[in-house]
Amino acid sequence: MVEKIWNLFLKYKEAVLYLVFGGFTTLINIVAYALCKHVIGIDTIPANAIAWILSVAFAYVTNKIFVFESKTNTKKELLKEIISFFGCRAFTGIIDVAFMYVTVDIFDLNDMIMKVISNIIVIIVNYVFSKLIIFKKKKTA
Repeated sequence: MVEKIWNLFLKYKEAVLYLVFGGFTTLINIVAYALCKHVIGIDTIPANAIAWILSVAFAYVTNKIFVFESKTNTKKELLKEIISFFGCRAFTGIIDVAFMYVTVDIFDLNDMIMKVISNIIVIIVNYVFSKLIIFKKKKTA
């Protein structure tokens, strides 16, 4: 039984680890947002930006090392990967900010519920970008 579970984990390791670390990334994002907005009193968009910076930095490190096990051999490869990662995350960050602005600032919906919904959308889009663009497996000869 344990062997079957282990084999299943190995088969879906990347997706499982992405969900685990994506969950931690989401937690960092939501907690940082809540602290900035509700404890410190920062407005929605700046609070969201601070939460984004913290969570994206965490996501890069965990995705590179644990999820996609990306190996970069040169500084040029590393720089390309970092720029690609943060560029894609900037795109989904814009989606997040726009979603929060429209749903919270314009429609006056509950900011914490909207933050969770926004994170779900962003996680899905980020996985596609990570899998197909950023940490795409290099073809071996």
